[in-house]
Amino acid sequence: MSTETQKLYRSRDERMIGGVCGGLGEFFGIDPTWMRLLFVLLTIFGGSGVLVYLVMLLIVPEEPLDATSSPPVQEQAEPEPSAEESEGED
Repeated sequence: MSTETQKLYRSRDERMIGGVCGGLGEFFGIDPTWMRLLFVLLTIFGGSGVLVYLVMLLIVPEEPLDATSSPPVQEQAEPEPSAEESEGED
C-alpha cells in the first residue's frame, strides 16, 4: 500500500508574480484566483497578506520540471531562399 503525499510547490504554469497562489490553488484543488483574492483580503483587512506571501515565496520550493513530459514543440520557420537561389528562379 503506497500512499503518495501531495507536496506544496510554487506553480510554474499558474503564475502572476511568484507562483505562490497558483501553487496553493493546485495543492487545495481550487482556482488560483480564489487564493489571490484571499491574499488581497488579508492585505486589506489584516495587513498580513504581503508578509505571508513573501515568506511563502522564500520558503516554498518552485515546482520541479517534469522529466517525463516532453518540452514544448517550437515550429521552425522555413529558411528564406538566398539571393543566389531566388535569381535562378526568374
